[in-house]
Parts: sequence; C-alpha cells; structure tokens
Amino acid sequence: MTCPAPSFRHLRRLTDEVGLLEHAAGTVPRYEHGYCTDDVARGLVTVCREPSPSADLIAMARRYLDFLGRAQAPDGRFRNRLGYDRRWRDEPETGDCWGRALWGLGTAAARGRDPAIRDGSLARFCRGARVRSRWPHAMAFAALGAAEVLDAWPGHPAALGLLADVPAVIGQRPAQAAWPWPMPRLSYANAAIAEAVIVAGWRLGDDRVLRDGLGMLAWLLAGEIRDGHLSVVPAGGWGPAEQRPVFDQQPIEVAAIADACMRAASVTGGQSWLAAVGMCVAWFLGDNDAKVPLIDERSGGGCDGITPSGRNLNQGAESTLAMISVLQHGCRLPMPRR
Repeated sequence: MTCPAPSFRHLRRLTDEVGLLEHAAGTVPRYEHGYCTDDVARGLVTVCREPSPSADLIAMARRYLDFLGRAQAPDGRFRNRLGYDRRWRDEPETGDCWGRALWGLGTAAARGRDPAIRDGSLARFCRGARVRSRWPHAMAFAALGAAEVLDAWPGHPAALGLLADVPAVIGQRPAQAAWPWPMPRLSYANAAIAEAVIVAGWRLGDDRVLRDGLGMLAWLLAGEIRDGHLSVVPAGGWGPAEQRPVFDQQPIEVAAIADACMRAASVTGGQSWLAAVGMCVAWFLGDNDAKVPLIDERSGGGCDGITPSGRNLNQGAESTLAMISVLQHGCRLPMPRR
C-alpha cells in the first residue's frame, strides 16, 4: 500500500482570517455554524506536525494560535464556540475544548516553525495547565499537549504536574478480562484515553501505569479489527452487554488509533503497532465496512464518516483534519521490503 501525501487544499478553504470554520455542505463552508476551539486546536496540531510546512501553512498556524489566544480566559480556561458574527456563544470551561487547546498549544510550542509561535504557544499552555478538568477525555487531550512540551523541555514543571494528575482522572484499567476499560462505555476518540495513560506512565516512570495504557490500547485495537480491516466504534458508542452497531463510523476514531499506535511504537520500540497505523490509512482509502474511500482527491478534503448507505459527502474540519493526521503518520511508516 502506498500512502498518498496529505493535501491541505480543503483545510485552506475552511480557514479564513478569523480561524477554522467547523462545518461544510459537501466542500462548501457553512458560515452559519461559525468556529470552534476544538477544531482550531486540531488544526494547530496538524499544521505544526507537518515536517516542511509552506509559508501559508505557517501563516495558518499563526491564525489558529491567535484564535486560541482570544478563546482563552485569564484563568486558563477556554471558550469553545464563536459565531460568524465574531460573538462567543459560551463561557470559559475545562471540557474537551480546554484539553484540545492544550494539545494544540503544546504541539506548537514544541514544533512551531516560527519563534513567535513557539513562545506564544508555550505561554498560553502554561496558563492553561494551571487548571484541571474532571473529564477523562479533556485530561487525555491535555496530556498529549504536555507530552509535546516535555519532548522539547524535559522536566518542564507545568507539563509534569498536569501529567501527574491524568491517571487519577481517567482511572485504572479494571482487572476483569471482560471489560478492561476505565469507563463503562466506549464513546469517541477512545484511543486518546489509552495514549494519555501510556504517556503518563512513560514520562512519570511508572511502569504499572504504562502497562495499563498499553493493555488498554491492545484490547481496544483487537475489538476494532474485523475481517482484516478497521471497524471502529461508531458515533453512538458501545458498552458491555450491548449489540455493537456498525455505523456511523467517524474519522476522529481512526485518527486517535493512529496517534496512539504511533506513540506505542515510539515508547516500546514494538513495530507491530505500526501495522495498525497502516490499517488506519487503508480505512480512509476504502478498506472499511462500507468499502468506500473517504478521501476526496479533487477537493483535498475528508468525508465526515461512513453510514449504512455509504460515505457522508460533507467535508467538515474535524474529518478533514483526521484524514490529514492519519496520512501524515502513514507517510512516516517504513517502506515494506521487496
């Protein structure tokens, strides 16, 4: 399998002078839905991961950082929703938008190509890391930002302090073999939970926590492979004693698996994790339950998911960023030997 290079054409289409528009009807941005911190933070992660960004991608990173700066309250929390009329629709909080903002800021602080981006991102990360969330997903996303900071500044106190609180919020993996997951249901971006536990155990030198995270990821991955391809937990989630539905499957779940498996391979040196990353690329190329590709080569966008009737043709920011992220990982995979 050859991994196509990620395209940023549609992401540019969704980006304006304010930030990143959340939704699209097909490939046409839906201005009436405005912007959200969740997607802008994802955009900052993805653009800063690009190994050789063009000048316009660096400019987009600056725009995303400026948006996050305006979304952040003085106490470190974040607003999430901004209307196209430039009015905020909510109050600062420590939900997913806070966690994803710290993920984006940590990534930009470590990988930003411009010193101003790096410095501004680190300052905002440190402000956000002063507060905590009671929500496991929010803490997981924040942990991924802390890991980026620690890659660049080992021993960074704000990042280490944040990571130290992650295992308690997420919880331990239950000993029961039937449901070895710290929450009663699988929901969304599930692999991010496992990745955060892996990162916390690795960076804090806690082997038990590290084993828990790796075990969680292995169990999740085993349940998300069907007939040799990925069949991920759908948008409605899934819990024990429930019949697992097949649809609707969303790209965010696949992107989280690719991120977590790349992390597991990096931490353990185990190359078997990379096979799952290849499955994530293949899922976007059509090796999925609907047998349809989710990459639109003409627009450069990613479709919003697969349904019983095929793919959702809308190409919103979350799905497009998930596609780009997976292709970025796929292009780093070692080429198979002939």
